[in-house]
Amino acid sequence: MMLRKADHDTEAGVPPSERLLAAMGHYNDELEKAGVMRAREALHSSTEAARVAFSGRTPAVVGETPASTKGTVAGFTIIDVPSKEEAVAWAKRWPAIDGGGEVEIEVREGNCPGGVPTVPKPRTAVPDAARPKRYAILLKMNQKGEAGILPEQSRLNAMVKHNEASIRAGVMLAGEGLQPSSRGARVKFSGGKPAVIDGPFAEAKEMVAGFWLIQVPSRQEAIEWVKNYPYPYEDAEVEIREVVEG
Repeated sequence: MMLRKADHDTEAGVPPSERLLAAMGHYNDELEKAGVMRAREALHSSTEAARVAFSGRTPAVVGETPASTKGTVAGFTIIDVPSKEEAVAWAKRWPAIDGGGEVEIEVREGNCPGGVPTVPKPRTAVPDAARPKRYAILLKMNQKGEAGILPEQSRLNAMVKHNEASIRAGVMLAGEGLQPSSRGARVKFSGGKPAVIDGPFAEAKEMVAGFWLIQVPSRQEAIEWVKNYPYPYEDAEVEIREVVEG
C-alpha cells in the first residue's frame, strides 16, 4: 500500500490543479497498464473526520481534528507487486509536481500479521451517486503491533467473523491489515526529487495498522460500526474519514 501523507493543501481542502490531475491520471494509467493497481482512494480532510479511542474495550469519540497533520493520510493506493523494492520504485515515480514537489509517500506491506483474510475491493466497482457514502476506517498502530506481537487468537477469530457479517450486510467493501513499519519504507520528495528512507519508524501511534472501507448512509452510522468492531487489542484508536467520490 502507498499512503500519500497529508500536507497543508490537502488539509485545507485545496482542490488539485488541472496539471496535477492530468499527471495523477497518467500515473494511475501506468499502474493500470502494468496490472498492479488494486484500489485507489482519496480522502476528505481530517478536519471532517471523527476519531474513536478504546481503553479496556470502552469506546469514546475523542475529537474530530488532530493536533497536527503529521501522520495524517490524504489518500492511498493499493498495488500488488512481488517485492518491497518494486513498490518503492513505483512510489519514486509518483508525480513530482504533487505538493509542489514536497510530498511524502509511505510504502507498507499488506496482509494482516495475524492472518485475518484481506477483503479486496472489486476492480469493477463504479461510483454511484445513489449509493451510501463511503468511509475509510484507519486503525492507528500501537507499540504491540509495531513490535509484531500478535493478538489473541480469539480476537482474530472475532475480527474474521465481524468482517464476514459486514460483507454479507453490504457494509464492508474492502479491508486489510498492514505489516510493521520495519518492513516498509518512505519516499520523500524535496524539490521534486525522491529520497528513500527504510523503516522501522519511531512514531508508531502516527502510523496506520490497517484499514476498512465501508459504505453506510451517514457518518454517525460509520461511528457506530467503528464502536462495535472487535479490534486486535483492548486499547485502540481509529480515524474515520469520508472518501472523495468522483
